[in-house]
Amino acid sequence: MARPQTKNDLIQAADVNYDKLLQLMDSMTETELNTEFDFSADTKKKEAHWGRDKNLRDILIHLHEWHNLMLRWVANNKAGVHKPFLMEGYNWKTYGDMNVVFWERNQSVSLDRALEQFQESHKKIMEVIQTMSEEELFQRNVYDWVGGSTIGSYFISVTSSHYDWAMKKIKAHRKMINDK
Repeated sequence: MARPQTKNDLIQAADVNYDKLLQLMDSMTETELNTEFDFSADTKKKEAHWGRDKNLRDILIHLHEWHNLMLRWVANNKAGVHKPFLMEGYNWKTYGDMNVVFWERNQSVSLDRALEQFQESHKKIMEVIQTMSEEELFQRNVYDWVGGSTIGSYFISVTSSHYDWAMKKIKAHRKMINDK
């Protein structure tokens, strides 16, 4: 699917990848669900997230936390309270450390609760998208707090693109389990 360029494309891409992700999770076997993610033997998987996320709960929490970043960022800035997108103390060079904070603070969350939170925050994200116009989402410089990008590109990042990331990770886990 091409990168969304319109509100309708954004909604469709987010919904399609959301549904695909849920279907993929539903199709996981007990073994796949209960075996810890371990990509340490794959030298091509060098990014930090391959070592960070140990199970499906960790992936869902990661997606949920990024939804919350987006929701807070939009709500605060639309209310006139200038806040950066990332958590205070982090920037685009250190956001990996922020992801570790998300991971650490959610280790006691159950898989069922993580799924509920993910589904709830996805719904809220989609509701916010629905309230915005095509111009708000995809025209540059509508909101000075977005910088040189469009707010739509942020919504793409926390929905369809992030869901695609999650599916790739789950599929790699499945392949690893089933190749043994």
